[in-house]
Amino acid sequence: MEKNSGNFSMQEAMRLMNSEAGQKLLAILQSSKDPSLQTAMEQAKKGDMNQAKAALGKITSSPEVQALLRQLGGK
Repeated sequence: MEKNSGNFSMQEAMRLMNSEAGQKLLAILQSSKDPSLQTAMEQAKKGDMNQAKAALGKITSSPEVQALLRQLGGK
């Protein structure tokens, strides 16, 4: 199980979520009826980032979400 390293600050998270790409991604995630988002949040809260990432696989596989994630990652 991979634990969150703590290198990602709340300030950085807020900067990303306040960006245009972050707002679009948030809207997509909030409108999703897929229970995998809830599962991912539960796994992340436990510190199991590998399982959280796996749970989001279906949502993050869409081309639109992939493009937003690339924007957020600066790629």
